This record gives sequence, structure tokens and C-alpha cells, in this order.
Amino acid sequence: MKTIIDNETKTSKYLVADDYVIESSESSITMGDPVDFIIGDLNSTNSTIIEGVTEPDDWFGCKYTCGADGTFTAIEGWVDPREAE
Repeated sequence: MKTIIDNETKTSKYLVADDYVIESSESSITMGDPVDFIIGDLNSTNSTIIEGVTEPDDWFGCKYTCGADGTFTAIEGWVDPREAE
């Protein structure tokens, strides 16, 4: 697996299979080949793609930080947005 993290917060924003194509430029990140998704708020200057990570069983976007070594750490106090009031 590979994840895209926000450089400032180190939060894991996206998690995809190793063979899924991710292209990062100064303006955005495109995903898929052919492109099926464009991330407009992340780019090559404010995010990092970390490859070879192991997906936590309960992964959800922004629930974990991810270190350069691929280690996920749960964010204390994280609230599931699907259950938040």
C-alpha cells in the first residue's frame, strides 16, 4: 500500500494499492491511469507519498499520522465524521 500525507500535520489523507498510479505536480495530485481522481489541495510541495506501508485494520482518512518509515500512529481524540453530530 501507499499513502499520501499532508506534510504539515503528517496525517494520512489517502491510502491506495501499490500498483495504483499517483502523479504529484506543483499544482495537484492526479490518481489513476487513466486519471480518475484529482486532489486539488495537495501537491508536490505540501504532501508526500509514502510507499510500502501496511494498512491499519480501521484506517480512515485523517485518523492516523504516518512517519517516513511507514509507521501509522492513531491520532488521539480523533472523531469519526460518519458518527459526529
